[in-house]
Amino acid sequence: MDGLEKGAGTVELIRRRLHDLRHAMRREAVIADTTCRLAAQRNVLPAEAAAQLARLSAESGMDLVEVARSLELDPEPVPSGEQDAVPSWVVSTLQAVHVSAAYLLPVHDPSGRVVDFTVAEANDVAADVTGRGRDYLLGGRVLLRTPGLARSGLFEEYLQVYETGRAFRRGPFEYVEVREGLLWPASVTVRAVRVEDGLLATWRTHDDEERLVAGWERAQRIAELGWAEWNLATGRALWTPQMYEMFGRDAREGPLGLDELPGMVVAEDQPLVREQMCALLADREAIESEFRVQQRHGVRHLRLVSEPVLDRHGLLVAIRIMAQDVTESRRRERALVRAHERADSEKERAERERQVATRLQDTLLPVRRGVLDLPGLRIALRYHPDEETGRIGGDWFKARPLPDGQVLIAVGDAMGHGLAAAGLMATMRSGLAGLAYTGAPADRLATWLNELMYHANPGITATGTAIIGHYRPADRVLSWVNAGHPSPVLIRDGEASLLEAEGGAMLGAFETMEYRLTTTPLKQHDLLLLYTDGIIERRGHDLEEGLRALLEAAADVDVRDDPEQSLDIILRRLGAERSDDDVCLLALTIL
Repeated sequence: MDGLEKGAGTVELIRRRLHDLRHAMRREAVIADTTCRLAAQRNVLPAEAAAQLARLSAESGMDLVEVARSLELDPEPVPSGEQDAVPSWVVSTLQAVHVSAAYLLPVHDPSGRVVDFTVAEANDVAADVTGRGRDYLLGGRVLLRTPGLARSGLFEEYLQVYETGRAFRRGPFEYVEVREGLLWPASVTVRAVRVEDGLLATWRTHDDEERLVAGWERAQRIAELGWAEWNLATGRALWTPQMYEMFGRDAREGPLGLDELPGMVVAEDQPLVREQMCALLADREAIESEFRVQQRHGVRHLRLVSEPVLDRHGLLVAIRIMAQDVTESRRRERALVRAHERADSEKERAERERQVATRLQDTLLPVRRGVLDLPGLRIALRYHPDEETGRIGGDWFKARPLPDGQVLIAVGDAMGHGLAAAGLMATMRSGLAGLAYTGAPADRLATWLNELMYHANPGITATGTAIIGHYRPADRVLSWVNAGHPSPVLIRDGEASLLEAEGGAMLGAFETMEYRLTTTPLKQHDLLLLYTDGIIERRGHDLEEGLRALLEAAADVDVRDDPEQSLDIILRRLGAERSDDDVCLLALTIL
């Protein structure tokens, strides 16, 4: 398929998307207009009218739009009772306001509740966002004259201003009005304040030219930037002068239609344009792209940032594009070359670092699965480094008998990945091993290890978490501390629970840190799980979900089985061997 055929296919795709979007907009406009007319006729709030429409749709089995079109509603109900007079000073004040302004009086239902407003007075420049002026607005009910107020949430804001007396201001913001079965988007600023028994409202529609000239004219000349907007309801497009320069188009010809843009793109870049137009129009995603256009002055490289404009209900109503001509950007080309060179160099360095970190891990933790028989304990272990992604982590464990008859039990995680994490892991594990021979209790060991890590690399934050404990086989007691690490899991009599302790800060975070010792009596045949966060962390899930899954998996374990079988069950249930991080898990059977 040549470039012309690909371009034609993209044009047709865009036209279909635009047709679908306009159909959706017309549908929303019909529903919004009918909702407001129904609210006015029945003298209820828009939300109540919307609920009535939805109920009629459900009861009849008809689509909501079909129900809306089938209702026979009066164009506008006749006002009941005499309308309050507008204070003369308010009339004078309105004429002094240089933006659209109106004085609104409340409409009550039989219970006295405010359900609408009437436009009792308006200044000479008053006009809605579609251009309908004072004569159209004056004397009408607000929901009928400007249904967009209900759809955008402004009507609720007006009610709050009237009921509370607190002034209101919003903008500039994207507002969508309903007119003649279409949605009309605009950028507006709105203010409202209660005045006596009415509401003084002002609004300003930000003129396209006004918005463009102030901020963009100078930027276009300096940075070769252009800006464009396509209104999907009216089909109207607005371009800054620089856009015409980029696309080699005479300003007298007017802007290109959105569906005409792909015809300017060179054949090799057509697939990219097609993909990104789908993302913009179908998925309503902002996109950033760079492609080449063939114009009368030759091929130009353009960088575009495209933004969908959504109304309050998520409906796409306009497309905005900021474009930059980067054809002559030699500096950028050189920077890209250097960036590629640095990326290649960084990749090589990272691979060398990973290899060193792997060798360091293999040296420090040569045993990655199996069983350790220690005084009063039988320990099964599993250690799965994250070798698939090459992100070497800092998970570690320690289990060894001490001269005083106790058994040192520890598991930890050095923060980060790569060589730095592996080196920090070595500091934590080796440092703890040396400190343990002092005979000090676990809380003191944690304090010393914290100081060691804090001062190990001056100027660099080096932190980690750990569970550090001593197990006394004589009375089956575990004395331990928690330094910011996930809590151990105790499996006893077919139930799994977390061991609670007063947790301390992670190691290395503060220069001085005291840890509180926790004493946990254990029983014969208890099974204790120590683990790192790779067991409970999963992308897209929080830690609480991971902990619940671990407890559920642990509850399936039969403590009479070999601890290696217990680990196999837990890892299989959790899918932990496919974790995005290192996984370290120890199962301690109390003998």
